[in-house]
Amino acid sequence: MNAPRGGEVHSHLPAPGADTGADTGADTGADTGAGTGAAPSAAGGAPAPRGLVVTASNRASRGVYADRGGPLLAEALERLGFVVDGPRVVPDGDPVEQALREGVAAGYDVVLTTGGTGISPTDRTPDATARVLDYEIPGIPQAIRAEGMANVPTAALSRGLAGVAGRTLIVNLPGSTGGVRDGIAVLSRILPHAVDQIRGGDHPAAAGPAGSAS
Repeated sequence: MNAPRGGEVHSHLPAPGADTGADTGADTGADTGAGTGAAPSAAGGAPAPRGLVVTASNRASRGVYADRGGPLLAEALERLGFVVDGPRVVPDGDPVEQALREGVAAGYDVVLTTGGTGISPTDRTPDATARVLDYEIPGIPQAIRAEGMANVPTAALSRGLAGVAGRTLIVNLPGSTGGVRDGIAVLSRILPHAVDQIRGGDHPAAAGPAGSAS
């Protein structure tokens, strides 16, 4: 949504890619998601991770506002080496849950949402997400809120969740572009490792003392 960062709370779906108005967090009416087919291989022969971006906003889905947060998320995932679909813009509530379930069924490694994380009556993205998750990862939304609170105290009002459904990491981000950037700052530090862990990777070995094996 195109609300100020403190307004909404810091706060796309073909199968295997926002700052909005003052409602829930995103903005455009056009569904811009595009299917990708097989993902190219990343270094070492492993398939490149696949990400989906979903923008949740009633007004954005009607074309009242242009989606700005969703494209920011898609660009950030691409910079991290993801093959991205979306953003897909959907109304708040049940359509968000449907988009998430389709993303999980399609086997995306990551689904990022923007919008609908606040405390207004129409902000229902966390509720929809909770019905999809197998388990939560509380530290991710805590870190995103902390990132935003340094400049915008109302970032504490975000109800965004993060967790895993099947083999898909789902993270809710706020609808404001400022909130999205806060989320990107946090996710850029942890997302590659999180995806590797969900895929079954091992923890990196800690460096031992100089001259000794770790």
